[in-house]
Parts: sequence; structure tokens; C-alpha cells
Amino acid sequence: MIFGQRLQWSGMAVMSDALPPDRFANAVALVPAGFDDRLSREVEELSEDTGVKKANNPPLTTFVLGIMAGAFIALGAYFAIIVSTGSAGVWWGGIQFMKGIAFSMGLVLVIAGGAELFTGNILIVMAYASRKVTLRRMLRNWGLVFAGNFVGALGTAVLLILTGVYTAADGELGAAALKIAAAKAALAPGEAFFRGIMCNVLVCIAIWVALTTRTIGGKIAALTLPIAMFVAAGFEHCVANMFFLPYALLLAWWDPAFVAGVADHVPHLDALTWWNFLVATLPFVSLGNIVGGGVFVGMAYWVIYKYLPR
Repeated sequence: MIFGQRLQWSGMAVMSDALPPDRFANAVALVPAGFDDRLSREVEELSEDTGVKKANNPPLTTFVLGIMAGAFIALGAYFAIIVSTGSAGVWWGGIQFMKGIAFSMGLVLVIAGGAELFTGNILIVMAYASRKVTLRRMLRNWGLVFAGNFVGALGTAVLLILTGVYTAADGELGAAALKIAAAKAALAPGEAFFRGIMCNVLVCIAIWVALTTRTIGGKIAALTLPIAMFVAAGFEHCVANMFFLPYALLLAWWDPAFVAGVADHVPHLDALTWWNFLVATLPFVSLGNIVGGGVFVGMAYWVIYKYLPR
């Protein structure tokens, strides 16, 4: 076993006060390196190296891993719908928090399963800024992953509709899905853009913090609350929207009688169109996600550790 020479856990400061210097040094020497969390500077280097690997992956591999990530995020989104079902008139903040915790399952699956998520891959911009990858390779990765995420989310939406589970809880599950999708479709472009920014600031911060840990349990603990916050606040994630809106639109096509039966309980249902999804919502959310993750997280940390004095 290889043993580490340093320990990045502030709680050890208490031990250092309680133990003589020689005994404390021996205790630190016995801490395995594998349990030593990474510093933020190390995460910046790791992010660049990871960006290089992602940008140079074979196109087909990138696309298929993108499909998997789209499916994982869709499952997390559906979990969030289930949690919110039947919650009308209940403690709004508490339900939003529970939705966020449920949705975070999607990112947990992405990270644990090694899939390719568009919003996370925006951090490749750090490798590009360091001239480790070309603009063409970065954009190729983004395009393939975006397309793969769309296919995975759309395919999962189709499969979930075919299960007929939307009729659960006397149809409240399907109605909850329609409410979420209609509210997203009714957003003004400016709102969609800025909610996209805030969403991917939190998603990329979640990924950044998760990279400081070396265990899957640590990663889950690190990313859950930032993801829960963006969901609870109602910010917009382009890949999640690749599930929420197509699911509702396909449901209206597959079972129009069901949708007609719950229409009175779904505000803004008339805004739920393919045009609003593909033209008036998704592009603005996606652009906001790029700005939020690429500028406010990726480039911010790159400038801090590459240019500013430390």
C-alpha cells in the first residue's frame, strides 16, 4: 500500500493539538493516499486532462456514451416527477427540495457510469484555453454529446410512455409531467437563457466539488445539494428538457384523451408545442448552460489558477 504524506481534512487540526508532534506526524503518515481529497488546484489540472481525453475519444464512443447520459438524466427527471405527484397545496419548498434530491440520481448515474453529459462537458473549455485541445475537437465533442443526450432522453421518454405509468395516482403522475413541461414551454427566451446560466453554474460546481473526492460515496455527497438547488429553484437544464418536454408532447400524441381529461389542471398547456420546445426554449437554455458552465465556472477557475497570483 502506498501511503500519503499529507492530509487535507481540517478536523485533523484538532488531533494535532491533542497529540504530541511526533505522534501526530506518525498518524498522518498512516493515512492512505487514496483517501486524500484533491485540492482545487489539482481539480483544475484534472479537469484539463479529462477534457483532453473526452475531446479525443472516438466519435462513436462519444455518441453512445452521450445516449447513456441522456437516459440517466431522463430517469432522474422522471423520479423528480414522481416525487412531486399529488403535492398541490403542500409545502412548496420542501417538495422542490425533494424533487432536487430525486433528480440528482441522474447525475450520480452519469458520473458513476462514466457517461458523457453535455452540460458537464462544457468544462472542456479549460483544456481549450490551455491549448491542449483544438476548437474543432471541443465543438465536435459538444455536438456529438448533445445529439447523443437528445437520443437517450427521447428514447427514455418513449419507453416510459409505453409503460402506461402516467396513469398512476388517478392520472396525477401524468398531470404532474404535463405541468412541468408546460411551464418550461411558456418561458420567455430571456428567462430560459438566464435560468440556463444559473443551472449550469450549479451543475459544473457540483462536478468540480465531486472531483475533489476519490470515492463514489464522497462524490454523491458532494454533488447532491448543488443539483438539488438548481432543481428546487426552477433553473433550466437543456438535457433534462430533452426529456420533460418531449415526454409531455409525445404523451399528448399517444393518449390525447388522457391529456384532455387533465387539461383543466395544467396551466399554459397551449404553450406545449414542438416549436416552443425546439425553437423558443431549447436553444436559449443550451446557450445559457454553455455560458454558465464555460464562463462562470470553467474559465473562472482557469483564470484563477493559470493567471492570478497564488
